This record gives sequence, C-alpha cells and structure tokens, in this order.
Amino acid sequence: MLWRVLASIVVVVVVLMMISYNKTRQLQEGLQDGLAAYERGDYETAHELWLPLAEQGNVVAQNDLGLMYTKGEGVPQDYAEAVKWFRLAAEKGYDWAQNNLGDMYLGGRGVLQDHVQAHMWFNLAAAQGDTIAVKSLDLATSQMSSKQLAEAERLAREWLAAR
Repeated sequence: MLWRVLASIVVVVVVLMMISYNKTRQLQEGLQDGLAAYERGDYETAHELWLPLAEQGNVVAQNDLGLMYTKGEGVPQDYAEAVKWFRLAAEKGYDWAQNNLGDMYLGGRGVLQDHVQAHMWFNLAAAQGDTIAVKSLDLATSQMSSKQLAEAERLAREWLAAR
C-alpha cells in the first residue's frame, strides 16, 4: 500500500516537472522567436510574440516592449507606454529595465523629469553590475545637488529593503 502511494507521488512529481519544463521551453521559444522577428525588422510579429509573455510577467518581454514603444518600432511611439513596461520589469528587479526606466526619468520621457528617480533606478541597476547604468549614474549624479543625491540613495536603500 505504501509503495502505491509513493509511486503515485513520484508520477505526479514527474508530470509536474514535465509541464514546468514545457512551459519554460515555450517561454524561451517565444522570446527567441520574438527576438529573431525583431532583428529582421518584423516588429509587428515581435510585438505579437512578446505581448502575451509580458502580460504574464516576463521581465525580458516587458523590457523589450518598453524599447519598442520608446523607438516606435511596430507600435506608435508612446513614452508613457514604454514607462509602463519598463516599470513592471524594473520593480521585479530586472537591471536592464531599471536602467531604461532611469533613462526615461533623466530625459523626462513619459514621466516628469526627475533626477532623483533617475539616480535611484540607475543605482539599483548598477548595483547588479549593469555597466551602462554605471555611466548613466555618473551622468545623473553630475546634475544633482547633494540633497537630491542623498534622497536618491535613501530611496534606493528603501527599495532594496522592501524586497
């Protein structure tokens, strides 16, 4: 009797692992197919492939959609929509999106220009080793007062502590 229960548990675990593997593989294929479409200039297909993944919370797809809306590739250029997608991925800790969101704040694109917010997001991305964010952080810092800098660093610490 115990062997039957254990065998049933093993079967369930194996089935769940197979389902998880298939979903992961489908996700990777969707990202890769979207990237291939994007690289050949088929932005509409890339958008079609990435949108469902982004809506399901995939940070890479969210960031990529943000880039498409920033550049107006396959979609109307819409900085506010770009900020929406960057923010979703940035709040999950995705460094590329954090850097991109910081850039939107620094330039006042889709949001009011805010050097404190820009610095905070650049700082969070740079802390993860994003080398572009390190350069952007230096640029933002050069445009800030010491009071603004202290506020940005406090916000970054609080953001990290909340995660």
